[in-house]
Amino acid sequence: MGSNAFSLVLALALAACVTPAERKCLLSGSWRSNTGCRMVVSVLGKDGSFSGSYLPGPAAGNSEILTSPLEGSQQDARLVPQPTFSFTVRWRLRDSETVRMTAFLGQCYVGTNGEETLHALWLLREAADSPAEDWKATRIGTSVFSRIK
Repeated sequence: MGSNAFSLVLALALAACVTPAERKCLLSGSWRSNTGCRMVVSVLGKDGSFSGSYLPGPAAGNSEILTSPLEGSQQDARLVPQPTFSFTVRWRLRDSETVRMTAFLGQCYVGTNGEETLHALWLLREAADSPAEDWKATRIGTSVFSRIK
């Protein structure tokens, strides 16, 4: 009888556990990247669209960059617990006519500790003066964002 009770308790405990893949990862809220950038994502629309703001951190090394708007889309988190996403940032620069855009593409993960992280690949594009200058107008990199609590 004792081992049956233990087995029942163990089975109930295991059934109550939620694996990371079953936890929902939601993009809305505030995030900080591994380079100190801060991103705020508004509440997601029913179609997965979102908007928000992005502020580069000290690693950007450019105090002329202002808080800039972002717009994007996320997979339906009701269907996919760790959804992919994409968004663009249209950089606002103080006293500058330079045009810059960054496209981010990534996935939202839930770790075993329940912590959400965003892993993203980005392409930053600046306007080139001519096709001969095109080669130096795009930069590529990665960012990992953690939720700000």
